[in-house]
Amino acid sequence: MARILKAAAATAAAVMVGTAHGATGLPAPVVVNSGDTAWLLTASALVLMMTLPGLALFYGGLVRTKNFLSVVIQVFGIACIASILWVAIGYSLVFAEGSPFLGGTGLAMLSGLGEVFPGTTVPETSFALFQMTFAIITPALMVGAWVERARFGWVMVFCSLWLLIVYVPVAHWIWGGGWLATRGAMDFAGGIVVHTTAGVSALVIALLLGRRDGFPKKLIPPHGAAVTMAGAALLWVGWFGFNGGSGLVADFGAGQAILNTHIAASVAALSWAAIEKIRFGKSTGIGMATGVIAGLATITPAANVVGIGGAMLLGLLAGIICFGAVGLIKRRFAIDDSLDVFAVHGVGGMLGAILLAIFMAPGLGGVGYADGNTMANQLMTQLVAVGVVALWSLVATAALAWITGIVFPMRATRDQELEGLDLSQHGEKAWDFE
Repeated sequence: MARILKAAAATAAAVMVGTAHGATGLPAPVVVNSGDTAWLLTASALVLMMTLPGLALFYGGLVRTKNFLSVVIQVFGIACIASILWVAIGYSLVFAEGSPFLGGTGLAMLSGLGEVFPGTTVPETSFALFQMTFAIITPALMVGAWVERARFGWVMVFCSLWLLIVYVPVAHWIWGGGWLATRGAMDFAGGIVVHTTAGVSALVIALLLGRRDGFPKKLIPPHGAAVTMAGAALLWVGWFGFNGGSGLVADFGAGQAILNTHIAASVAALSWAAIEKIRFGKSTGIGMATGVIAGLATITPAANVVGIGGAMLLGLLAGIICFGAVGLIKRRFAIDDSLDVFAVHGVGGMLGAILLAIFMAPGLGGVGYADGNTMANQLMTQLVAVGVVALWSLVATAALAWITGIVFPMRATRDQELEGLDLSQHGEKAWDFE
């Protein structure tokens, strides 16, 4: 919702200026701004690149060779089904006029889209495309929780329902003018809508699906650290569109959001590497790549309201706290959230969404608070938003997993897991070195 409000304010200012200098006394008609539109289309391509190929390579390198292709296919499959569901009904349920809890069906199949999205100077088709890339990557993030053991058929059915029942309502609550937006909840580019929903849901699935054979006593090393780092690099670059495009305008704010994004990722990567050096004696490439993603997830909800100093602090906290969360989830509780979706995306997104209420203070370099609002009020609002969304994600995900699991078995058989999901689920091998 923050992205819409910001664009609406800019448009309103432009209309007032046009009226003041116009001869008719009527507001100037809203016209498409080619620069903003070009930037939004570019940002859409960057965000899609985050999923294809960024996330596919990032996750694929972290699994064993016999399961690499299954991860890539799952990410591809989710991208396809999420795109279809988004244009069919998802966009409408988020942004069409409806109730405080869910949008209407007036824009189903993207019929009736306006020349521009209300309150902006970009075509609604471009806005729908940009939002679709968010709907694609959010369920795809969860793949990291069930790699090497979930059946492809179940993944497709579950993610389809999850998109409509978990993601769509939450997106409406915050970005579609729903009840959390009216309470003043802030989430610039998805710390709550994307990372909290996917992170909490991933933890639930990891618990329901069970551990991989041998976890946590048996070492399950990744097969391609270089592949993972290449995927992280694509995610890092693509995140410029994720955060920089969320203001819907090519202006000072877009540049600030991208600067904050880059700095937070840089600090988080180095802090993660430093902790590894202190704890284990060596800094690893996979650790640095994971730190980058933690920093990116943490700055996402706050990229438009904090200053450079705040972005650096968020990056530092992301590296420290997400590193601790990985150890807590995997070693203390022995939960096989295989690729740390909750510890990195979930914890990072929630951390940024809560701390933005503090770091947006003018004294800390932030943009400040709306008239009549205070740090304490905003902090309470953010805590409520994060708590409600986390609870909804937990309950809805558990119910969906149980229901879909009755018809479509969630987990592959032990023999299939030993053979590898590439062959047992898809009849192909990712690599053939013979």
